[in-house]
Amino acid sequence: MQFIRDIYAAKIAAKKPVISFEFFPPKTDEGDRTLLEKQIPLLAQAKPDYCSVTYGAGGTTRDKTLNIVDAIQRKHNLVALAHLTCVNHTREEVGSVLEKIRALGCKNILALRGDPPGGGDFQKTPGGFEFAAELVKFIREHNGFSVGVAGFPEGHIANKVGKQDDWKHLKEKVDAGADFVLTQLFFDNADFYAFRDHVTKLGVRVPIVPGIVPILSATQITKFTQLCGAKIPSGLRKRLDEIGTNDVAAAEFGIEYAAQQCQDLLRHGAPGLHFYTLNKARSTVQVLKNLNLP
Repeated sequence: MQFIRDIYAAKIAAKKPVISFEFFPPKTDEGDRTLLEKQIPLLAQAKPDYCSVTYGAGGTTRDKTLNIVDAIQRKHNLVALAHLTCVNHTREEVGSVLEKIRALGCKNILALRGDPPGGGDFQKTPGGFEFAAELVKFIREHNGFSVGVAGFPEGHIANKVGKQDDWKHLKEKVDAGADFVLTQLFFDNADFYAFRDHVTKLGVRVPIVPGIVPILSATQITKFTQLCGAKIPSGLRKRLDEIGTNDVAAAEFGIEYAAQQCQDLLRHGAPGLHFYTLNKARSTVQVLKNLNLP
């Protein structure tokens, strides 16, 4: 399996975008079957450069995360990116998880501070890590992994000082050894450009990849943005209010909006597109078709 840092280097040199998909471990056995037997095979046909799998709050989905990583690599021969967080883990426990990831043949990790289960404020685990930059450095010391980190174009919801203060922490993560940055979802590209330009001036030189979510439901996306602190621009909010509970119309509009977002991002130099698929294939695949991407 390839290192993701090498994928970005090769595609940037070839002036082609890196396309990646993200999945989350379902909560039910039926959800597991649907993801593994239906949605991932459909998405695999789009030939993404890699796929990432989230890590539940406090490591609550660790085994499922690793199972999905294994399936992505063995059954579909796709490069996998395993998420890993600091929450509820000592250094020794993180080291153990790293060895499990290595045993699967996975060479790529997204290092995150993470959110505590049930919400609330983050608390450092005794013997663990307080910041994502510390986790990045620890993973680097274990060798053999390409490490990605998260970026927040509108600032992290937990940072009360402001987004520019939050952006300084991205520089710390990159200085600790991060190879690339995947951003949180956003709907106003101006936020991404302001973020990218600011951290570039701070000295961040790794690929900064926009995170895109094709809207599936007006209600669902409202809840998502409230949880993560992303804003819904007024024009988008008005259209979603008009659509209301019509999820079919919301999904069609979501494809159109995401495709326009992506087209503009690629035109302005984004090195790739990272799709939050919400474990559904259709919208993401259609966006790629609209962009004439494989």
